[in-house]
Amino acid sequence: MSESESTASESFSSENEISNAVPTLSPSKRQRKQRAVQESREMIVQTAFDAYFTHIASRAQTSANIFSSLVPPLSAEEYAEASSSFGPQKIKSELLTSETSRKFLFQRLLLELQEGFNVICYGYGSKRSLLNDFAISSCSKVGHVVVVNAFQPHFGLKELLSCIENVPGIDSLPLPSSSVENQSRRICDFFARPSSKRHLYLIIHNIDSPALRLPKAQSCLSLLALNPKIHIVASVDHINSPILWSSAELSARKHNQGMGEVARRGFAWLWHDMTTLTSYDFELSHADRSSISGASGGMRKREATHNGISMVSETAALHVLASVTAKAKKLFMLMAVRQLKAIEAATNSGPVDDLQQYAIGYDKLYHSARTDFIATNDTALRALLGEFRDHDLVVGAQQGSSGELLWIPMRKERLAKVLNTLKVAE
Repeated sequence: MSESESTASESFSSENEISNAVPTLSPSKRQRKQRAVQESREMIVQTAFDAYFTHIASRAQTSANIFSSLVPPLSAEEYAEASSSFGPQKIKSELLTSETSRKFLFQRLLLELQEGFNVICYGYGSKRSLLNDFAISSCSKVGHVVVVNAFQPHFGLKELLSCIENVPGIDSLPLPSSSVENQSRRICDFFARPSSKRHLYLIIHNIDSPALRLPKAQSCLSLLALNPKIHIVASVDHINSPILWSSAELSARKHNQGMGEVARRGFAWLWHDMTTLTSYDFELSHADRSSISGASGGMRKREATHNGISMVSETAALHVLASVTAKAKKLFMLMAVRQLKAIEAATNSGPVDDLQQYAIGYDKLYHSARTDFIATNDTALRALLGEFRDHDLVVGAQQGSSGELLWIPMRKERLAKVLNTLKVAE
């Protein structure tokens, strides 16, 4: 054996001895070692940086229970009765109580309009009566006045321009097409003529309404706002209203030399704090104030409940029942009587929220309707229920082998009132 071979064999044997000398860990020892490493890691305190990203990565715990869906909405009669108990409103702004303050404000507004600015009013409380008073007492004496209620749910820019076109002489100018852009340009051309002596004072209640937030509406309004003979006084109530206009539109100014070939656009706003602290009764007349979710939208015939089923109001139910046949009314009364009896029998067991537990099976309803000569066959019964299903006055759900369950999505008190109204009308 050579010297190199003997060295290699010695090295190999030494490695085997070392490997044999290292003891293998048993499963129990390995688990104890891993547990010790884990405990040492848990003892390390996280920094603010680590804690932030650990919190971000954690799953957000949110609830599906919405307060507006858990609170049952009031009827129109219940809301009127509750609001009448509040008493007269005693807190009002000095602009409404002091004739001197209001007169000084109107003089200042009129001067700012004549100097080439447009006025936008903000602040808590309805500004409608105050601006209407300004239009009647000040603006009507010096020019044409157009008052626009932009907070109405069906209001549109076309309606605003049509009101302005009622000013005598505007319709004498040619109109290439009936688009809102051409209407706006014709109005600007009319008041830009030297022969137009009287100015136009445009009072817009809630210029931040959904109908006037659109880019086309803002473009047409900006064309009118920079006309030297058109003066705009508008009110806003949305907290994000200032972002409707760019800095260029806000800083634009009117020029008395005329509009020129290319019409300029902008608003030249001056902001005024007109906090009146008065309620928005007229502005919210189209909304359903008896419901928390309905107060933020338009008039709603249905009010959502916690379980996703739409509840029908008393007014909506009577409106549907007024347009159905006599047999359909008898079928509704049959279901209403059975449902009210079931609710009264179970009143002591807890709150009456889930109306599905008081539903009637389709087979039982068909038997009762046939006995009372309301529907003689299945086709006739489904035809009568079809009108109610289309208006969600009757809803149904499959209940396994029991078949379909039907019920009326109305609160006990409202259903009883509707039933009494139908009995009186017979």
